[in-house]
Amino acid sequence: MTAKQLHPLPYRLSVPVPLRTAVIFASPHSGDDYPADLRARSVLDMRRLRSSEDAFVDRLLAGALEVGAACLVARYPRAYIDLNRGADELDAGVIEDLGPAAHRGARVVAGLGVIPRVVSGSRAIYRGKLTRAEAEARIARVWTPYHDALEGLMVQAQAEFGRAILIDVHSMPGEALDCFGARRPQVVLGDRYGASAEAGLVNQVAAAFESEGLRVGRNSPFAGAYIAQRYGAPTQGRHVIQVEIDRALYMDEDRIAPRPDFEAFQARIGRVIARIAQIGQERLPLAAE
Repeated sequence: MTAKQLHPLPYRLSVPVPLRTAVIFASPHSGDDYPADLRARSVLDMRRLRSSEDAFVDRLLAGALEVGAACLVARYPRAYIDLNRGADELDAGVIEDLGPAAHRGARVVAGLGVIPRVVSGSRAIYRGKLTRAEAEARIARVWTPYHDALEGLMVQAQAEFGRAILIDVHSMPGEALDCFGARRPQVVLGDRYGASAEAGLVNQVAAAFESEGLRVGRNSPFAGAYIAQRYGAPTQGRHVIQVEIDRALYMDEDRIAPRPDFEAFQARIGRVIARIAQIGQERLPLAAE
């Protein structure tokens, strides 16, 4: 077995030649390659371990390449490493010997740091703790290459089209929407309340989903996390819109299995992807530094 097979790239990347749009689609939480060391050290069975996974979102994005857009999806699961967190969001509750390097932000306190301590329902993942060396190796092997690839895509799109538009796609559990009642949104767009994308772009993305009869909400209950914060800089021609899709639309959450009508919903999202890709086809002058 070669070194490449032992240590595959921690993502799957599709880039059309030529690139036909400034839009990039990404899914940082749909990885389903659960490493043996995670499974061996976890106190959870696979169904519970997968509860924080954005299962099948990568399949929903399968049409991106066909419409000329780049697509980046994670290989490893969120329970192993959270790519939508900063590399410094280190949790002393699950990593030994952090000392002053321990992060004290709200997400980390909740067990949702870059190396998560819990999955959905606040269920603890591990028996015992990881060493700091193990955590840092995981970040170096998985987190850093993913973000290097994402930054490269943003740079390429901006160089060719004068702007980069990242559509960062996630799924949300039904329980996150219970507070909305009967008119609960089916898709939530997060732009950090205008900080990560221009309002006009967000309106166009919302219209793409609404064209398929989907109810769209804004910034509640999800406004965008690390990726939107790090890469979103509208005044510099970098736009990030976090997209959350209600899992109940395409999967059985209890069984973590596609619904019988999954392919029909996938086709709807495929049409949304095509409309969003069209938004980024215009070539603009590069934004001033």
